[in-house]
Amino acid sequence: MREDSMNDRALLRYSRHILLEEFGVEAQQKLAASHALVIGAGGLGSAALLYLASAGVSEITVVDGDDVDLTNLQRQIIHRESGIGSNKALSAAASMRALNADICVTPVTERLSAATTAEYVSKADVVLDCTDNFATRHAINRACVRYQKPLVSGAAIRFDGQITSFDFRLANSPCYHCLFPDDSAIDDLANDSDEERCAVMGVFAPLVGIIGAMQTAEALRLLTGVGLPLTGRLQMLDARTMSWQTVKFKRDSSCSVCAKASEVSGVPPLKQEEESYETI
Repeated sequence: MREDSMNDRALLRYSRHILLEEFGVEAQQKLAASHALVIGAGGLGSAALLYLASAGVSEITVVDGDDVDLTNLQRQIIHRESGIGSNKALSAAASMRALNADICVTPVTERLSAATTAEYVSKADVVLDCTDNFATRHAINRACVRYQKPLVSGAAIRFDGQITSFDFRLANSPCYHCLFPDDSAIDDLANDSDEERCAVMGVFAPLVGIIGAMQTAEALRLLTGVGLPLTGRLQMLDARTMSWQTVKFKRDSSCSVCAKASEVSGVPPLKQEEESYETI
């Protein structure tokens, strides 16, 4: 759906958005002209992708090199039993097209390298990190800093979830490296050095849906300018008690990624990272 194609059908389809005083036709038209990149079509990506599609983001690129497994279906609601064994990006794209035939969905079935990460990030208006791999998260962050693309980061394991955003269109925005340095073990949701994975630790099924849906909410705010994104705020959820905590954080003036990028034209060259990632 292009910006100039808000016909009667589109006006009816998105009428519940348009009825919102803060949203209206103008914000919906911005979604109709936007391109979202979602890296990971697992638990987080499942909810995020379905809501991006239903909300009318006109172009969505979904990246995942893994195949659908029976154990995924406990939480990865974008996939079906009939899709077991098929690529997750292709499976997700089929569900999104079935939900909204007016949008353009591009599945990418390869595992990302630093070069391909940068290529896909450069073409997007917003990036959603729905992976569960510390090295990949940092590669995505560097690419978003490089091209000044807003980034929405979510994570979940066991009963614990977290979400924040980074808006690199703003000069003072912190980056993922400011919050979780790549040589740090600050948070086991962000740091996979001990190889914590859902296969070992488990994950509460609705948790990834909550965080994934919130990632889309963040993306829509960043794309439309409606509301206040979570830039500079990390929200953490304990799904055992449904209690939230908010931690404020600022840009690290000595950050090797975003601080240096502001001092020179461009940013340091992207380092090659391992070409695989896990999806929650």
